[in-house]
Amino acid sequence: MLLASGCAQRQVKAPFPWSTLAYAHPLAPAGAPAQSEESEDPLAGATLDVQPPPSALAIARSAPARPRLPAGNSSQNDAANRPGVPQIAPQLTAAEASAAQRQISQSLSVAERNIGAADGKALNAMQQDLASKVRSFMAEAHEAASSGDWTRAKNAAKKAEVLSQELASSL
Repeated sequence: MLLASGCAQRQVKAPFPWSTLAYAHPLAPAGAPAQSEESEDPLAGATLDVQPPPSALAIARSAPARPRLPAGNSSQNDAANRPGVPQIAPQLTAAEASAAQRQISQSLSVAERNIGAADGKALNAMQQDLASKVRSFMAEAHEAASSGDWTRAKNAAKKAEVLSQELASSL
């Protein structure tokens, strides 16, 4: 009983004394005959159908459960069975492909000449960063050209050329 009463310092006081509540009786309406206390209780046969509270162990889910995967090396099997990542490249005509190859070789030769000029010199941090970017774009251009993706190869070679010119001008 002591625990159910709560904190003694923070108890909320009722606006009226509880001892008077036991003596309060409802008043019957003026038109209705007064019932005696000996009359039968109208709610004596009533029952209250209440569902028991849910178990504390049952957890309500807001989303359906995820399907379980069978145990095993399914991730390794899936990786072996998956095809490679598809490359989407526009189809170029023979004339466009040869023009792209010329532009790629021209841009790569300019980039190689500019990066060769910087090889024997001491470079600061910004120049070293530019040189590494030029080399990575050149490698990307060679890789794309070998796979037949002329558009990506042309873009990478052009980036390598522009960055190599910036590197050469900063020397």
